[in-house]
Formats: sequence, C-alpha cells, structure tokens
Amino acid sequence: MFATATRNFVEEVDHGGLLIPVSSLNDSICLLTVVVKRKRFWCWQKPKYIPTDFHLNDILTGDTPIKPGIIETDFIKFNGTYGENIKGNVEANFTHTSVTLEGKDSSKLQSSFGSLKKEEVDVQKLLRDSKDRLLDMSHSLVQQTKEKAKQSFGIVKERIVTTQPCSVIEDVQQGAQCGGGLSACGPKTLKVSLKENGSLTKDSNVTMEIPIHTTIAYALIELEIKHDGHYVLCLMSDTNGGFEVDGPVWKRRVDVSGSSMDKSENSHLRQELERLSDHFQLLSALPVTTKSSLLQNITKVMEDRSAVSSLQSVLDQMCLGKTPALGDVATTGSQKQNIQAILDLLEQSGQAESAQAGQSTSVLTALHLITSAMDEMTNDCLAVLGLCCSLSVLPDLELLVQCVSGKGEMPLSSAGLAALLTEDVYEKTEHLFASSNVSLKKDGDKVKMEINQRPGHLPLVLCIAVRGLASLAHFE
Repeated sequence: MFATATRNFVEEVDHGGLLIPVSSLNDSICLLTVVVKRKRFWCWQKPKYIPTDFHLNDILTGDTPIKPGIIETDFIKFNGTYGENIKGNVEANFTHTSVTLEGKDSSKLQSSFGSLKKEEVDVQKLLRDSKDRLLDMSHSLVQQTKEKAKQSFGIVKERIVTTQPCSVIEDVQQGAQCGGGLSACGPKTLKVSLKENGSLTKDSNVTMEIPIHTTIAYALIELEIKHDGHYVLCLMSDTNGGFEVDGPVWKRRVDVSGSSMDKSENSHLRQELERLSDHFQLLSALPVTTKSSLLQNITKVMEDRSAVSSLQSVLDQMCLGKTPALGDVATTGSQKQNIQAILDLLEQSGQAESAQAGQSTSVLTALHLITSAMDEMTNDCLAVLGLCCSLSVLPDLELLVQCVSGKGEMPLSSAGLAALLTEDVYEKTEHLFASSNVSLKKDGDKVKMEINQRPGHLPLVLCIAVRGLASLAHFE
C-alpha cells in the first residue's frame, strides 16, 4: 500500500528522473544514509535499492565526521487518487436451465501526502570534506557488499519528506451475484419452477497514518571505490559507481545486450527479442490447459500494480533457489490466491518438463521474464495492457511487435490486423504503444510505427510482455 503510493508519487513528479520511491515505512532514510544498489536479473530492469542502517560516517576511517551543509526548500503539495473498476458477467442457457454470474471489483488508493519538503546535501561542501578521506575496507558492510559483483554503494544526497501527519487510504470492494433457474414441463399442465439467487460481497477499507518527517522518495550519489579505500563521488547521473577490480577497466556506453549504441532502435529491439525467443517458444509449447490457466491468472494479477510487483518478487526468490513465503506478500487475499495458482501451475509444468528434458528452470525463467517486464512498465501502460489481454487481441498485438522491431510498417490487410484496428481497439492499442514511447498511426492502407527518441527501455519491456502473453494465447 505504502510502496504503491510512493511509486505513484515518483511516477507523477519525476518520471524517468533520479528519485527512488521508498518501499517500506520501516526504512529510516536520512541524508548520507548508505544505500546498496543491486543490479537485477535482467539487464534492462531498474536496479534494486536497499537502504542500510549505516551513515557514510559509520564506514569512514578517522574520528572526524563529515557534516555537510543541508539545503531545505518547499517541494510540492501532493494528493492523488488512483482507482479502477472491473465488471464482468457470464450467462449460460441450456434446454431447461439458465445460469447467470455477475462480478464487480473496484479499488481506490488515495495518497494524501500534503505539503512536502526537499532536503539536499550541499554537494560542493561534501566534495571538499570527502577529499583524502578513506572508507574502512574492513567494515562488515563494505566487505559483504564487495563480495557480490553486482552490488555497489550510493549515499542519499536528496530526500522528499512529509511536513505534516498524512495518510494513505485503500478502499477495495468485491462483489458477485449468481442466479439460476430450473423448470420442468409435464405432458399436461403441470409446471415446476425453481429459482435461486445468491450474492457475495467483500469490502475492505484500510487507512495508514503517515507521521511527520517521513521520507517518501530520495536520490543518490554513487561511490566509485578504490582498493585502498579512496572513493570518488559520481556526480553525473549516467556515471555508475562500484568497487575497483583488478586490471584496467574500459568503459563505454552500451545497450542492454552489450553492443555499442550506434545502431537503430529497431535493430536493438529486434536483437533483444531474438535473444529471448527461446523463452517465448517454451511458453508456447506448454499444454493448452496450462497456458490458458496461466494467462487467466496473470491477467487477474495485472489488475493490481502491487500484485505484479509481489509476483515478480516471489519469482525473483525462486530464481535464486529460495523458497518464497507467500504469507509475507504485501497484497490482497484474492491476489495471493492468483499468485498461488500461478505457482501451482509452474510446479506442474516444471514436473512435466523435468520428466521430459529437465527444463523446469526455463519455465520459471520465462515467467520471470514476463512479470519483470510488466513490473518495469508505467502504471498507465500496465493498465491498458491488462485491457488488451484477450485471445482475440493478443495475437494481433504480437503482429505490431514484429512491425515495430522490423521495418516499422505493415499493410492493414495483414491477417487479423484489420480486426485489431477497429475504432475501439485501435484507440487502446495506440495508447498502449504511446505510453511506451512508440508512435502508432494509420497511413492509407498501412499502419506505421516509430520508436521515439531516447525511449529508454519502455519499448523493449512492452514487446517482451506482449510476446510472452501472446505465447500463452497460442492455442493452435
């Protein structure tokens, strides 16, 4: 709940910027707090940031603490309400029987952070104070972080803080109605009629009171650390920190697959999707019933941003060989059931694959790939993709993925594409790609797609998610 609220806040006020949302109220973050930056499983994923209990002064040698100047300014007043409504009904009519089932879910998250303040370190003074200072390379935190190659240090240079008590309110309403009728007619005038109606509702309303001086977002300066403990502050946003390794290090700007950034965005996209094609093929080869159930449960999880993050975190643990504790997952009871259903299907498919070719880990990795891509999407993009998760639309979205990673245009007469580009579906599809920095437009008898300048990883994560979900929709 709190993590979703802070993530929404950062997406609204600093989308694509340097602010990192605080994920837990238990994280005590102040200026110069040491944060461990951990690279993720997939190269295009945002790093994971783990605040520690240590301040920069705690891991320095010497007795003289660094006391940087602090600049305080008013930031903004922020109140946001996010919600969604989902309705559905099913009717079945038989010779003497009729059944109707109607469901309605609605959720609303209201974040009332009020007036916020920004605290910043005086970086010029911090540079002067850091000159000739050394990290204690024997400190346990330094030793444990250095042992893992994908981890580095950052220190908090800026934080957004509440200035008054505030609240986060989540309101969830779930309801279902079931009606049925049974009639029997005899040869004469005898008629028997039985009707039954039932309803089930489940509401929850949770209010979280946030105390004053709570950090809801922060920004870092990364540290480049030498063997002898000397460190350099990485002042440029595109400069990454880390521990010095043996031998010279040659740095250059690379894309997610490691090749130099001198090719077109379409080419990068195509290369990445080709590199991941085995994962999509593996999902497509699963039994039809397994694919259908996986697609159904993943679509349900997509209705809740926090549930997507929870599923991704669970699969993270499993990829590391750990057994996740589903009871610790921070999401609703119904979403825990959806996640558990996915894990059960994963276990079943894993057993089947291991009996045939020992590929259970690959099934896990393929699902982890999809959920990781969805977790990197903006809230807007994820919501629209959820609306497009139907057996009729997903294969056609896959055609558009082929288009944007290829020549960038295709005829409207392509198989299935004309149906996709009906007015209602086209509007959703155009919005979906636009929210991932890809323009989609009709041009005569063709559809044209173009990746915007400096798109980041959004086009790639959308294409991965579409390809993965579409693989589960291949029922031929």
